[in-house]
Amino acid sequence: MKVLSTENNFLAIEEEVSRYDTSEILIVSAPYEHSVSYGAGTVFGPAAVLESSGYVEFYDDEFDRELCYDKGIATAEPIDFGDKVDADALKLIYDQVKSGLDDGKFVVTVGGEHTISTAPIKAHIEKYPKMSVLHFDAHSDLRDEFEGSKYSHASVFARVIEFLDPERLTQVGIRAQCIEESRLIKERGINTFYASAIRRGIHGENWVEKLVATLAPEVYVSFDVDFFDPAVMPATGTPEPDGFGYNEALAIFREMRRQGKQIIGFDVVELAPIDGLTYPDITTSRLIYKMLNFAFEGK
Repeated sequence: MKVLSTENNFLAIEEEVSRYDTSEILIVSAPYEHSVSYGAGTVFGPAAVLESSGYVEFYDDEFDRELCYDKGIATAEPIDFGDKVDADALKLIYDQVKSGLDDGKFVVTVGGEHTISTAPIKAHIEKYPKMSVLHFDAHSDLRDEFEGSKYSHASVFARVIEFLDPERLTQVGIRAQCIEESRLIKERGINTFYASAIRRGIHGENWVEKLVATLAPEVYVSFDVDFFDPAVMPATGTPEPDGFGYNEALAIFREMRRQGKQIIGFDVVELAPIDGLTYPDITTSRLIYKMLNFAFEGK
């Protein structure tokens, strides 16, 4: 698999710790955008992540390590979708993620619109058939179709629960959906932690503990950056008020650690860079590196 050089790879790290054959981690760039319904620009998200990641510090005081030097991080050349869309585009992502998994890599997929997540989730469930999916988002993305497309970013988890037991899907931060999605959640037993319910204390003060308890020991994370409040993350296609802070996301990962849940892969999607506004880009890059530190704790 061809990988990017130091000048362009994730974290801008040296060749000796970014070669494919010696790295334990693989970054897959999926700059795919075909079904955005409000703001556009997610096609530029992966490139913005790679560029801004060069300014992320390697050392993490919480873990007392420089993970990139301990494990190595290879960054695959961005997928060229050409004129491929929908199922054909997803097949390109699936093939690259599966290739990385077959080679024993921990795979991170960076989008692009949320549609892309179906492919890495499918590849991971084939390797980890008992896994849960933890879905961070402002939207539940459970419409059977949207604007005439079953491959819409608003339908990604409707596609996922066609091959994943819905009771193994946990969603957090949801604050925008249609009534049909709400009914589906109730009917299929999806574990959805709405933002309003969290804010109103419906789950109690220990809502994070309750959320994490719904997860299997092995967890795939799909992280739409519009989970964050627009004050934290304005650079996304469909921002929603009453969102969450960066540390609130980390609190969930820390509780996963406490309960012995293992992150086995993840994707981060829906960054739509804004010219002249760099902090959303580096926040996303920092999130990816932080999640990797959680995934590799003790390894």
